[in-house]
Amino acid sequence: MLSREAHAGVIGLGYVGLPLAMTVARNGFRVTGFDIDAAKIVSLEAGRSYIEAVPDAVVAAETAAGRFRSTTDFAGLADCDVIVICVPTPLTRHRDPDLSFVTRTTQAIAERLRPGQLIVLESTTYPGTTDDVVKPILERTGLASGADFFLGFSPEREDPGNRDFETSTIPKVVAGDGPDASRLMQAFYGAVVRTLVPVSSNGTAEAVKLTENIFRAVNIALVNELKVVYEAMGIDVWEVIEAAKTKPFGYMPFYPGPGLGGHCIPIDPFYLTWKSREYELPTRFIELAGEINSAMPKHVVTRLAEALDIHSGKALSRSKVLVIGLAYKKNVPDTRESPSLKLIELIEERGGATCYFDPHVPEIPPTREYGAFRGRRSVMLDEETVKGVDAVLISTDHDSVDYESLARWAPLIVDTRNVFHRKGVSAPHIVKA
Repeated sequence: MLSREAHAGVIGLGYVGLPLAMTVARNGFRVTGFDIDAAKIVSLEAGRSYIEAVPDAVVAAETAAGRFRSTTDFAGLADCDVIVICVPTPLTRHRDPDLSFVTRTTQAIAERLRPGQLIVLESTTYPGTTDDVVKPILERTGLASGADFFLGFSPEREDPGNRDFETSTIPKVVAGDGPDASRLMQAFYGAVVRTLVPVSSNGTAEAVKLTENIFRAVNIALVNELKVVYEAMGIDVWEVIEAAKTKPFGYMPFYPGPGLGGHCIPIDPFYLTWKSREYELPTRFIELAGEINSAMPKHVVTRLAEALDIHSGKALSRSKVLVIGLAYKKNVPDTRESPSLKLIELIEERGGATCYFDPHVPEIPPTREYGAFRGRRSVMLDEETVKGVDAVLISTDHDSVDYESLARWAPLIVDTRNVFHRKGVSAPHIVKA
């Protein structure tokens, strides 16, 4: 590792795996990326990236230099000295952890496991997964962790759309199963990131990631609840937050929205609530936060229906709504767990018609929950389109949207992101929700 002669394999070339693979390759390691999606491999072999955080030029350069290749053939895992698992960890329909991607990937590694390899899990999960789920699968080969192979956990900390940080500049929490694994983890990641944060165990490292996202989920739930209460009082929660954050100590601003999105905040807290049942301990704060955040799309649609009734006398069931933003956060194409999809579903369940505009998402990708929406395409955001709907619902506040023109054209706007106030645009037909 110190000489950069180790061959690294990264399994899962998505929002976590591809940036990691490019970072490792740029630091002089030979990297093989593995993914079951053949379309991704075709794109990468042509020097094209499908993730905004990784420019085409970086993929092309590392491929041309011979430091990066990608494949769907997992037989190549046998040649890797370090194998990093970056696969999804979603929830089941019953909101329980779904570790099927992790277990299948670990089984694929076990089939090729050899002495001397370092196996790393980066997928977010509950404390104990690395040692209690991954390790037994690998040790069924007859090889022992800490003696024949080495096992560690390092939580991913990617933030799509954040221009201030990239994989190499985000402090990296690392842990290993025993002292030798810990040293190897520090040697590997220390070669590719600027700052290491070693912790005592894999379980601790797993808990770090959950704590980060539970903190955010609980605080977002708090301001979402305050939003509903202050609305009833005729108080603008956004104005309250802006004033409160001028206090130079003891306060950190969080902002309300139409619901939680992304792979982390809506999902990670439920990993801990599930695991806590094993210890017969309740997680009331976390579960309440989940309930509040999950209720936000319904609250927004209720506000939309009320605004339509007041401003046009038209019921939602007879209205057409243009949803601005399909991605879960601004300036990215990531639709995972996006509240926009839930908003569209709720509007249509009430008889309304919808269309959407998103400059980053030209077409709705396939999802497990919203398969019926697959293939719907973004409309043009022009005067004719906007004047042809009864209301515009701001779900994601992409910077590239012309909000001034939107305010002139739209008969009614329901703004869940306070974007018009931030742009200095106010009018009677703009309603916050």
